[in-house]
Amino acid sequence: QVQLVELGGGLVQAGGSLRLSCSASGRTFSDYSGAWFCQAPGKEREFVAAISWNGYSTGYRDSVEGRFTISKDNAQNTMYLQMDNLKPEDTAVYYCNADLRLLTSTSGPGEFWGQGTQVTVSS
Repeated sequence: QVQLVELGGGLVQAGGSLRLSCSASGRTFSDYSGAWFCQAPGKEREFVAAISWNGYSTGYRDSVEGRFTISKDNAQNTMYLQMDNLKPEDTAVYYCNADLRLLTSTSGPGEFWGQGTQVTVSS
């Protein structure tokens, strides 16, 4: 199994940037495909971005395409979500997600979750 811990959330003004990180332990992270999901108050958890085991393939939700970048550093057992040009509607708790199977925009979430980190974007 793999354990996931997110860091990097916080409060930022609209137009600003944040970088979330997801540190993995317990098993080699290169075995896992990764993804980020978010959940706003009163809404269901939604897909944000996904990345393949080796980091060569990525996918994004339409509303974040061109603003967010997912990446994976297997040597550091860490996955990132660089969020630029943030908007108030990006406000949510962001969750790191991983699975041994390939995660994509249509695969559904993987088996393993982090605890979540709050991102708040003020207007």
